[in-house]
Amino acid sequence: MLEVVDLTVKRGTRRVLDGVSLSVQPGERLAVHGPSGCGKTTLLYAIAGLVDIERGAIRISDRDVTTTPAHQRDIGLVFQDNQLFPHFDVADNVSYSLRVRGMAKRERRNVAEEWLSRFGLTGLAHRRVTELSGGEAKRVALARTMAGKPRVVLLDEPLTGLDDHLHEQLLADIRSVFDRLGTTVVHVTHDRAEGAALCHRSMDLAPLG
Repeated sequence: MLEVVDLTVKRGTRRVLDGVSLSVQPGERLAVHGPSGCGKTTLLYAIAGLVDIERGAIRISDRDVTTTPAHQRDIGLVFQDNQLFPHFDVADNVSYSLRVRGMAKRERRNVAEEWLSRFGLTGLAHRRVTELSGGEAKRVALARTMAGKPRVVLLDEPLTGLDDHLHEQLLADIRSVFDRLGTTVVHVTHDRAEGAALCHRSMDLAPLG
């Protein structure tokens, strides 16, 4: 379970989030909607531990992680721009978190191959990420997040920029993986139809002022 209570975040002197609360049950997927500038990405970054918060609490499975470093929160974040490592091949990108944890190279490679297969990327393990199409790069970013087996997955508009066919195809693949694994998800998107197709319920985040 993910619980956010009375979350307030400032950027400089500007308050970006003010008293935001949400609760996501294990295996539930929540879509967060709102216009540009309302703080959707900041909400995800705060949950992940990538920005400081002024007030509030964040709990995962009844564990307070409000002051826990990002790498110890057991949260996976898929960035809108993928943020793949250009000096690594596809498999090393997917298995990066496992490398940090000290997993042996052969085992990391096997896990990477498994997740590449789940996201329709069989045979691309040794490809340079600079040679991937936009859709392939998004699949690699998703596989990298899921390979770490996080308790909670945060999606920051990961389907942005895809044409209609690729969008629907990847959306179906993501939903299938999450259904199979019972993944707990917070999904930020402008697209209400996308949110409804992927998530069990939604909430709106209104801009301040």
